[in-house]
Amino acid sequence: MVSLLQLFLFSRQCQALSYPCPKHTMNVSFWFLILDTIYAVVPITCLILVCLFTLQHYGTHRVGFFFAPIVLVWLLCISALGLYNIILWNPHVYQALSPYYMYKFLKKTRKGGWMSLGGILLCITGSEAMFADLGHFSYTAIQIAFTFLVYPALILAYMGQAAYLSRHHIYTSYQIGFYVSVPESVRWAVLVIAILASVVGSQAIISGTFSIINQSQSLGCFPRVKVIHTSDKIHGQIYIPEINWMLMILCIAVAVGFRNTKHMGNASGLAVMTVMLVTTCLTSLVIILCWHKSPLIALAFFLFFGSVEVLYFSASLTKFLEGAWLPILLALVLMTVMFVWHYGTIKKYEFDLHNKVSLDWLLALGPSLGITRVPGIGLVYTDLISGIPANFSRFVTNLPAFHRVLIFVCVKSVTVPYVPPAERYLMGRVGPPAYRSYRCIVRYGYRDVHQDIDSFESELVARLADFIRYDGSRYEEKRSHSGESTDEGGLAVIGTTSFSGPPAYDIEESVQPESVSIGFQTVESVGEMMEMEPIGLKRRVRFMLDERFEMDDHVREELEELIAAQNAGTAFILGHSHVKAKQGSSLLKRLVIDFGYNFLRRNCRGPDVALKVPPVSLLEVGMVYIV
Repeated sequence: MVSLLQLFLFSRQCQALSYPCPKHTMNVSFWFLILDTIYAVVPITCLILVCLFTLQHYGTHRVGFFFAPIVLVWLLCISALGLYNIILWNPHVYQALSPYYMYKFLKKTRKGGWMSLGGILLCITGSEAMFADLGHFSYTAIQIAFTFLVYPALILAYMGQAAYLSRHHIYTSYQIGFYVSVPESVRWAVLVIAILASVVGSQAIISGTFSIINQSQSLGCFPRVKVIHTSDKIHGQIYIPEINWMLMILCIAVAVGFRNTKHMGNASGLAVMTVMLVTTCLTSLVIILCWHKSPLIALAFFLFFGSVEVLYFSASLTKFLEGAWLPILLALVLMTVMFVWHYGTIKKYEFDLHNKVSLDWLLALGPSLGITRVPGIGLVYTDLISGIPANFSRFVTNLPAFHRVLIFVCVKSVTVPYVPPAERYLMGRVGPPAYRSYRCIVRYGYRDVHQDIDSFESELVARLADFIRYDGSRYEEKRSHSGESTDEGGLAVIGTTSFSGPPAYDIEESVQPESVSIGFQTVESVGEMMEMEPIGLKRRVRFMLDERFEMDDHVREELEELIAAQNAGTAFILGHSHVKAKQGSSLLKRLVIDFGYNFLRRNCRGPDVALKVPPVSLLEVGMVYIV
């Protein structure tokens, strides 16, 4: 987009040449003047942006297959041009790499040199985009690409331009230094490559935005959005339709509103320097809190890098009224949305925590109260890790019936990137075994990929069967003697290494259109959680007890009831909440809760959509939260 808009500026600059132009240059100026006259640059830019964002749903691995060669050719092109200009015009330009010349420049120019740093900053904008793409590629891949390809190419390109300008600075004061340093014989080819590179240069930022939004919503700091995993082989490659189209609209608005690279460059420069300064501050905290290093090391790190970044940041602020206000405005809007959503989510959780029903209340529910147990499995989703949620008590009060097997499922996102599959599930009982009520805490890292609902249901039932066998072998004597309920706080990590010995049951897995039988070990080897679009295969998993293995009668009976409940069907019980600020709240809190949070909740993806719950199995319980 920047290179396309540079056509507009280049046409004007070609008209303002103060020395005779070659015939080829005059032809370029003529065609650019036509584009300038009919105002075609901005419409073409908008068209290319629409095409770029339309391709995103194909996935990074497919889009990158076409875009990566263009970027590679561009980097090799500017490297070759840089070497050509260095050898031809000034082979000693490498001496400019010394920081002494920067000090000498600032000492001589003073305030003018300091203000020019905002423009010099544009030399590095764009290269940092590779590090925003960490959700799609590994650290090693990005480090190798930047160190051995991107960085040398940029250094050679800028050294080549400097070598050319050192011999032609009198005649190029009104021209773009890069384009006039390109030999006329390849100028058109370089221009075409530059336009293509400008189109694909934003791909890393787009992909990185998807990753950041996904991680933010996993931590409860962003409204729920639809996340589509576009690759079943490469972890972390995702596509978010809502964010994609919002980015497209914003980019088109910027292109139409600014219409030149000066304001866009000022906005980009301030955004990049703000990111770098914030990163330096956060890294200083990481050195102390995570790496447990001395505060003096963190202070030295901050002073070394922060002093340079503050110098550039202050220079960028001088361009605030010339386009640099845009990233500040966007940052304020995004921070407001994240604050409102996080604040409302916390207040809603606190209400659930203070209004949860005790375990004694559930134990008091029995045949004498008219409670009916219907066949099937009921999955009650809640944010609580203990106690009975208030929405379930409301459900039972109005409809005194629930499923024979009841599982309170709590999906938690923890502050680590990944949770090993063997440590993902924590299982426990709610009440005595006769109640067939369980609690399951499913832990995901903020970069983990959630699986689809069918795989999740099958995996959950498999882990529950593991827990029943594990709990039966561990607490058999206690239950047979006292008959008391198992302590709800006793949760066990159920994974592939929870217990030893062969399984006491088989799992029959049918994959349409043909059916096969597999052993339990195959099902236990289910890999990372995936949440992907259906690929045409529908899986059904059914347990069958293996009569060859001996087990306690209570365990066998409980497993048989679990099998019967799964065959009867599964219902997903979710809360449909409306949050209101309590009376006497401040005006700011009422605005945040009654208008901001409820607006975001109504317009974001619901939990049933995020979990991909089939509508026929969904049961929503409405409840008003007074916070």
